[in-house]
Amino acid sequence: MNKDKLVVIATKNKGKAKEFEALFERYGYSIKTLLDFPELEDVEETGETFQENALLKAETIAKELQTVVIADDSGLAVEALHGQPGVYSARYAGEEKNDARNNAKLLNELADVKDENRKATFHCSLAIAHPEKESLVVDGKLEGQIAGVPRGLNGFGYDPLFYVPEKDKTLAELSEEEKNEISHRARALEKLEKNWSDWMKDF
Repeated sequence: MNKDKLVVIATKNKGKAKEFEALFERYGYSIKTLLDFPELEDVEETGETFQENALLKAETIAKELQTVVIADDSGLAVEALHGQPGVYSARYAGEEKNDARNNAKLLNELADVKDENRKATFHCSLAIAHPEKESLVVDGKLEGQIAGVPRGLNGFGYDPLFYVPEKDKTLAELSEEEKNEISHRARALEKLEKNWSDWMKDF
């Protein structure tokens, strides 16, 4: 690893970045995000799966910055909506990302769906890339259901609507620490950590 043990997280989402920081700082890595590199253009997410988009982002930015980059593509798959919004989760209500509009559209789509049929899964694909290595991809998921109304003030995205039965709370009602124990991203990171040492040994 380079001297300052730097890993670039390919996101401009401060909430998402905080989750990565919480999980990586204990290993002594310093984290930067795309907010630290305003000169970089956005990578167009043209993949049809979470894995394809994560790889596309990680490999493109790693090549530009010549360093280790971790990118994730994550989203919500709702059973009653045949897996939608899926890879379009961030732009479900339009090209301009807007959490409130996305949540409102989701509730509207599920207005006539009974509680027992509101099952949903949060998916996360994590890709780690460097120009001189073969990329690594891992996946994590969290099962739950869509609540009837938003609950909680923490988190971001669909967190206020994603009800986790074993916690009897939405993700937005959990503390940051509680969320980092069970989230789809945390579960993907657990898998990444198992392969981390082998993948990083050349740096």
